[in-house]
This record gives sequence, C-alpha cells and structure tokens, in this order.
Amino acid sequence: MATKKISAASARAHTRKAKQKSSFTLPSGAFAKILLVVLIGLLAWGYQATRPPPPKTCGSPDGPPVTAPRIKLSDGRHLAYKEIGVSRDNAKYKIVYIHGYDGCRHDVPINILSQDVIESLGVYIVSFDRPGYGESDPNPKRTVKSLAFDIQELADQLGLGSKFYVMGFSMGGQAVWTCLRYIPHRLAGAALIAPVVNYWWPRLPVNMSQEAFNLRLPQDKWTLRVAHYLPWLTYWWNTQKFFPSCSAAGRNPAIFSSKDLELVSKQSSSQDYRAQVRQQGEYESLHRDLMIGFGTWEFDPMDLESPFPKNEGSVHLWQGDEDRLSPVTLQRYIAEQLPWIQYHEIPGAGHLVPMIDGIGEKIIKTLLTA
Repeated sequence: MATKKISAASARAHTRKAKQKSSFTLPSGAFAKILLVVLIGLLAWGYQATRPPPPKTCGSPDGPPVTAPRIKLSDGRHLAYKEIGVSRDNAKYKIVYIHGYDGCRHDVPINILSQDVIESLGVYIVSFDRPGYGESDPNPKRTVKSLAFDIQELADQLGLGSKFYVMGFSMGGQAVWTCLRYIPHRLAGAALIAPVVNYWWPRLPVNMSQEAFNLRLPQDKWTLRVAHYLPWLTYWWNTQKFFPSCSAAGRNPAIFSSKDLELVSKQSSSQDYRAQVRQQGEYESLHRDLMIGFGTWEFDPMDLESPFPKNEGSVHLWQGDEDRLSPVTLQRYIAEQLPWIQYHEIPGAGHLVPMIDGIGEKIIKTLLTA
C-alpha cells in the first residue's frame, strides 16, 4: 500500500512539472512590442484608408480619352465645355451654365433649350465640366473662389465679351454666389436655381439652420458633418461600408420629392453620358464638392452687396417649396436679407426646378429681359 501511495504522489508531481514545462508566459516587454506592432499596423491601415487614389486625368496614359473641346487655364489645367444655341458671333445674350453635384457639361436641362427662345432672343450657352468632373482636369487646390476665376478665364478665351450671364443649378447655383463675390464686374445678370445652402454660413440663424439641417436624412447629416469638421476623412467616410454615406452620390430616391421622382422618370433617356461624370475618380469631383460646398467659406453670401447698383442687371433665385436638398426656409431668409435678389418660389416643386415644363424657358426670359 505504501508503495502505491508513493507511486501516486510521484505521478502527481511529474504531472505538475510537465504542466509547468508546457505553459509559456510572454515576457511583459515582448507583449508591449507586439501591441506596438499591431497599433502601428492599424494606424497604417487607417492612414491608407483616408488617402484617396490619384485621379485618372483625361488624356493621361491611364486616363479616359479627351473627346470634348477644352481650354487651357493659366495654371495649366484644362476645362472641357459644350456650346449650345446661336453662334458666339451672332449672339445677343451669352450665358455660362454651371452644372450641379454629380453632373457634367451635358446637364443643361433640355427644356431650357427651346429652339424658339434661343433663336428669337439670340441666346448662346456654354456649359462646362467643373474641375474633376467629365473631362475637366481636377484641381487639388480648389477653393471657394477658384471656380469664379475659372469661369472668367473660360469667358475670356471664348471671347464672350466684357460681360456675360451666369446660371447655376444646385451645387452650380451655389457657385454663382462666388461669381457675385469675386467677379461681379464681369456679370450682366445671374440666376441661382435651387442653390445648395451651406448650413454653416455665419449669418444664418442657428435655430433656423439647425431645423433645416435636421430635415436631412441621417446619413447625409453625418456626411456633411464630416465634410465640414473633418474634411480629411471625407474620402474614407464616402467609401467605407460600415455606415451609409452620401445619399445624393448613391442616387437614393428618398432625397427627392414626388414631383422630382415624376420628372426623373421622364428623363431616363438622357442618362447615356452618366459614365463620363465620375470617370476621373470620385474624390476630386463628388468628395471635393462636399468639402468646398460645406466647408468654411471665405465670405458669407449675406454680406454681399448688389452687383447692379444702377439696375443695369438683375439677380434671380428660383426655389421649389418642397425641395428636400435646398431647404426653402433658408432660401426665403437669404432673399429677405438681400432685397436686391428677385425671389421666385414655385409651389409644389422639389429640387429639380429647371426640369419642370415651361420653367426653364421662364428662367431664361426673366433673366435676359427683366
């Protein structure tokens, strides 16, 4: 019996020794090194995730071909454009049209181009791809004011004369504010059509701006917050798959009113060129638009003075009262603060104001003959 007890005790002792030999404890210094490596790896991944790929510039070896006429700007970039209407030489009125978010030079609403209006009034329209869109070179140094000077160069190189009209829709309408600020002496008149409002313009009442902001879809509220407060995260936010991002970029029908959806269904045949819009990459087109449009501006539109103190021209703002992208409450307030703007509100209309039958023609006639 004693022998068995000794043998059992030896067995237990042997088992304990085996366990001690097989268990491995990581030295604290080695654990810290592994943690550091993991942390560096996560930081490297995060850095790469926030870095957009280089754009595929039109005409470059790996970029799309150039198919449109273009001008070369003073900084070496190119702007692609499209001419519509009577010839420049015979035109009585010359208009520069500025397209909106996720658009291009082809986006001049077809009902603005009534042949009868064009010929009877003698209208020439040039529409161009904003930087990074279509076939216009990206502008990594783009600012709020840079587009106004791009437009001025376009007008000069095309020989539009000392004065010309500007007309912009949505984000292009927002760009008209920059023309009114930086090149007012070059304008014969201006039309802002459902212009996008920056909720962070200083002179907008905070409660009114917040109320309008809260009407946006939750994903858009976060998208705009990132563009305003953390612009360096804009690329990551709009390409990550964890949360929904910009609904306009995703063409979410929830951003449109019932009238807008009706108009979109009628315009399906005009989408043949859509592949050209983002062909150079989304960062220098869609994402740059968000960072500029909703960033910190160099001026507040409500500080502007009339560019036509002697009534030698006019400025018009056209707005639908059911617009889900450009809140009507803010447009009304802006128009009240700037009495030199002629405000036109369209009952029942959403964001796609210029696509409504008869409105495009009315916008042009009002601008040119008011």
